[in-house]
Amino acid sequence: MTEPSLSLSVVVVREAAGDAPAVERLAERAFGPGRFARTAYRLREIAAPDWDLCCVARVSTLLVGANRMTPLGIGDTPALMLGPLTVDPAFRGRGIAAGLVTRSLEAARAAGHALVLLVGDEPYYRRFGFTRVPPGRLQMPGPVDAARVLWCELVPGASEGVAGPVGARRRP
Repeated sequence: MTEPSLSLSVVVVREAAGDAPAVERLAERAFGPGRFARTAYRLREIAAPDWDLCCVARVSTLLVGANRMTPLGIGDTPALMLGPLTVDPAFRGRGIAAGLVTRSLEAARAAGHALVLLVGDEPYYRRFGFTRVPPGRLQMPGPVDAARVLWCELVPGASEGVAGPVGARRRP
């Protein structure tokens, strides 16, 4: 006798205001309390996410993944910070993270953004167009492994000449 095969349908949608508590619980389960000490989290503390670019993944009514996009500046250049990209440990390995990244990058491109920054694993993020930031171009607000600082040009040439401190976006 063969076992029945169950297929779970995952839907990626824009994050709603009411999703925030579930997203925070998911981040707690996935990353633990040490996440707040990371430089990437320090950057996210300086500005609120751009809610139009944030998304969640659901299996039925269960929130199983989330990604946020936060506006920041690199010197005087506007950019976005991708993450935290979070997937419930029980649902990893099913393409949910890739769906969240793709949806967020598509939304950012459609909204006219040119450059996205993240701290992550280059082998994973390369497929989305992320490349390592050349050494010495950015000054992060805390310690970070330079090999994990990546960016993605949503507009060709968007990273040319971009350098400086990474922090709150300066408004014109």
